[in-house]
Amino acid sequence: MRLIWITLAAPLALAACMEAEMPVASDGRGLFMENCAVCHGADGKGDGEMARSMTKAPANLTLIQLRNDDVFPRARVMSTIDGYARSDLDGPNMPEFGELLKGDLLPFDSGDGILTPTPRKLIALLEYLESIQQTR
Repeated sequence: MRLIWITLAAPLALAACMEAEMPVASDGRGLFMENCAVCHGADGKGDGEMARSMTKAPANLTLIQLRNDDVFPRARVMSTIDGYARSDLDGPNMPEFGELLKGDLLPFDSGDGILTPTPRKLIALLEYLESIQQTR
């Protein structure tokens, strides 16, 4: 009986996870304004209030795609905002935002075809950053 329950429950749990609504750019805008704009500026161009007092200016986040041959590097950007790629930053490092790591986990594909459980807020922030990219 237990085996039957597991056999029936597993696909239902997977289906519920897959049906979760993925965040869109507008979901990430508020997170950006709350966590990133003080350094990167309200428009993401690196001219926030704190930028003037920093030794190394914050990056212009609207140029990520242009700097990468017109491809938005989702995996690399996610690694930066989730904290995995911060060790290579010069000067005062970007702070860690623990609140962005809390909450629902959603299956996220950064472009490699592998679905990875990722906090909804991080996906929303990534979607917003992708939406503000300048194009040629």
